[in-house]
Amino acid sequence: MSLRKLETKLQSGFVNCHAHIDRAGTASLVDPALTKKHLKEKWKLVNETKANLTTEDYYLNILSACLTQKQFNTKTVISFIDLDNVAGDRAIQGALLARQELKKAGVSLHIGNQTVGGFTKDNTKLFEHNLEHLDFLGGLPKSDEDPERHLDILFSAAKTTGKKVHVHVDQLNIVEERETEWLARRTIDYGLEGRVVAVHSISLACHPKIYRNYVYDLSKDAGLQFVSCPSAWIDHPRTEILSPTHNSLTPIDEMLERGLIVGIGTDNIEDIYKPYCNGDMMFEVRLALEAFKIYDVDTLVDIAYSNGLKILG
Repeated sequence: MSLRKLETKLQSGFVNCHAHIDRAGTASLVDPALTKKHLKEKWKLVNETKANLTTEDYYLNILSACLTQKQFNTKTVISFIDLDNVAGDRAIQGALLARQELKKAGVSLHIGNQTVGGFTKDNTKLFEHNLEHLDFLGGLPKSDEDPERHLDILFSAAKTTGKKVHVHVDQLNIVEERETEWLARRTIDYGLEGRVVAVHSISLACHPKIYRNYVYDLSKDAGLQFVSCPSAWIDHPRTEILSPTHNSLTPIDEMLERGLIVGIGTDNIEDIYKPYCNGDMMFEVRLALEAFKIYDVDTLVDIAYSNGLKILG
């Protein structure tokens, strides 16, 4: 096989299954020292950037980043967009404006809410007011003081609107996290089989194989689909915690062997979280294929494109 053969088979373009495209290009606005802070600290530190961005800023960020993605042969972008009491609905409005222009350029942008800090009274009101503009519903339960309620609000809205739900889970690559199992169980409880997407699920790899296989089977029962962002947590700090030897990537190889749907995303692009990520999907695919020795071209096309269309629904 060769990368050229893969590129030839990907003439329809990549599907970027997970991004935060509204903050793309804002790394220059951030103190470089802050980019080295822990992920959970950044959830609050990013507020300074969000507070100073206008609707036009968001529009230009999104337009520029998606057109750059197109240069890398990405023609479909699925992105969380900030929707909270700091960003207001400025990012959503910017995304709606950019989507019109991007459609003319041959790029399809699909948006969902990024509600960091949880569904407070103000955030819930913003979410409900903008539901009609969202292509999918987005969750980050760990940022909410009440993760169960966070998921209840999203899943209840999904039942009402028929929209899919994408949820950040198991991001920190630590054995204490069991959020993928929790998400699969709640999906079944709500009768949302086949309509929920688990984003990241990195910490699964920390657990013994017997537990991983159990979660894969449960995920299959829930119709859970997955998105891996290979470079997202590659900077995971060293720890002294003992667990099965593993890297800091979603265990894509095992998921594919179990018949689960897995797509690829870039996650953050040139912002406080990933200041040097340029949004090149081939780089993300390369990381995955090298980490898991996925050398079959058709399998790579599936995770880079075909599975992305399934995740879109």
